[in-house]
Amino acid sequence: MAVALAAVGALIAGIGVWITLSEDDDRCAPDASLVAPCGAWWGAYIPYDEHSSLSRPVYAFEKKIGRKLDLVYTYHDMSGSKADGELLTPDERELGRDRLLMLAWESTVWTEKHHANWTERQLGWKNIAAGTYDTSVIDPQALRLKEYGKRVFFSFDQEADFRIEQGAGTPEEYVAAYRHVRDRFEKLGVTNVVWVWTVSGYLGNSALMKRLYPGDAYVDWIGMDQYNYYLCHKSPNWLDFDRSQRPSYDWLRKNISADKPVMLSEFSTAPDPKRPERQRDWYTAIPKVAPTLPDVKAYVHWNRAVPGPGCDLTIDSGPGLEGYRIAGQDPYFKQPLPRR
Repeated sequence: MAVALAAVGALIAGIGVWITLSEDDDRCAPDASLVAPCGAWWGAYIPYDEHSSLSRPVYAFEKKIGRKLDLVYTYHDMSGSKADGELLTPDERELGRDRLLMLAWESTVWTEKHHANWTERQLGWKNIAAGTYDTSVIDPQALRLKEYGKRVFFSFDQEADFRIEQGAGTPEEYVAAYRHVRDRFEKLGVTNVVWVWTVSGYLGNSALMKRLYPGDAYVDWIGMDQYNYYLCHKSPNWLDFDRSQRPSYDWLRKNISADKPVMLSEFSTAPDPKRPERQRDWYTAIPKVAPTLPDVKAYVHWNRAVPGPGCDLTIDSGPGLEGYRIAGQDPYFKQPLPRR
């Protein structure tokens, strides 16, 4: 741990001050829902390393990109295990000292540590809504978040539109489960959670997404997960950053909410093996596009390969890393973090 802390200290010293706006500039201070009015958060999902450390790979990623992340995104199941089922692991607490945290909580029990091969057992939305897991799962984790004190982003069963076919339940059962979890948190006095309703944003699921919305009173942010999969999943067309994000963004503004802040809670591009520079250009376009998506207030890169040929979505080296590094230096993505 001492070595890791020394490393991050050296990193911070080496890259300079990462917040370019004065802490006294109230105009750009984030509000109670963690919306940065003068720009957007720059974040990423970084998987655990082979030793089950989260902090080490996050520090290594930050060194590569030349800046500290504003936001670290992590995923949890409802197993209650120390590895995956406890909200706010020691590594998350360490990283959360000077970063925002985004926690995704799935109503599943993963059959392998850190969801290694994406296998899981569903607990069922109707059971969540009925309170079956209140005392054994919901309440203990809610109280852990309450004890943490700092505000965190929180998503219950992200990409719910893709979970129905996996046996989680119906859209109506999801809405009931989501509302029950939030109501339960509030009953326990958990006030430091910012609720992010996250769907895939896949427009083929537009009817489902409408049915899955819990209502404005239960949602603080809207999250969407859209990619340029080019060649991955047999996707034939290259979509630049704008074309990969704008259609879903526009649909959500028109059909779900016109005023909730939006989070690109997962985004990335597959490489083009014949034209590797395209991956760099995909990322360097983000600062130009961002102001034209004014309600997108957080950009969270997915830095993990997914199953299938051509599906390496990471930016650990090469043109993708170069492009992402350039994009992350834009002042739009250097906003003052909240103190709590």
